[in-house]
Amino acid sequence: MANVIEITDFSAPELDVYARLTEAQLLNRFEPAKGMFIAESPKVIHRALDGGYEPVSLLMERKDIAGAAREVLARCPGVPVYTADEELLCNLTGYHLTRGVLCALRRPALPTVEQLCAGAKRLAVLENIVDSTNVGAIFRSAAALHMDGVLVTPSCCDPLCRRAVRVSMGTVFQVPWAWLGDAPGQWPHPGLERLKAQGFATAAMALDEHACSIDDPELAAQKKLAILLGTEGDGLAKTTIAGCDYTVCIPMSHGVDSLNVAAASAVAFWELRVR
Repeated sequence: MANVIEITDFSAPELDVYARLTEAQLLNRFEPAKGMFIAESPKVIHRALDGGYEPVSLLMERKDIAGAAREVLARCPGVPVYTADEELLCNLTGYHLTRGVLCALRRPALPTVEQLCAGAKRLAVLENIVDSTNVGAIFRSAAALHMDGVLVTPSCCDPLCRRAVRVSMGTVFQVPWAWLGDAPGQWPHPGLERLKAQGFATAAMALDEHACSIDDPELAAQKKLAILLGTEGDGLAKTTIAGCDYTVCIPMSHGVDSLNVAAASAVAFWELRVR
């Protein structure tokens, strides 16, 4: 049975996760066991629950308790459900709950790089990608296009930030992922060495006159391949490219020089999948 709690005090600490904590505070790198994140919409929340994530509380309009959120609530017996009418919730969160339902969940213990690599044949590596929309879109492509996992460098956007989760449509809960180091100084070295120690060849997606085409048969023939994608503006760092086994480009036409990193990831994941 749903544990419905009518909101009467906006300052209640139980509501901080929805209204006052920043994404950095939710991440809580210094005390990861206390970290949380927000999932929006019943579909995304269902995927989080399917992935074994633990719900802490829910926030929704009163009308959604017996409506859009009914099936979600059936899976969360005893979890606090904070509710009010639309106007009051807008005052609390600062925006209209257009997707109806928010759920705060505990962050999971992530695998190590070595654990993620075990048994994997294709990995995506995201270097310093700070746009949450791109991170979410890349995770969605990774889930759809046969990646076994995603590694994220320390300066990259948190894959469990609210917008990345939303854009991924919850696929961030379906693809194993891990941080590739605990601090920016651990990438690209020794991060690249950790990948190579697990038997992975490394392919840097970059604009370079010496790059091979993405349809080069040698790439597809690699038993284990890590596909590296760089930040939106400058792409991969030169030191990263220099440390990789291959530099790879997507042939373009009509004078176009490059694709958005999320679009490029989809092309790369499909073309370099295990055949």
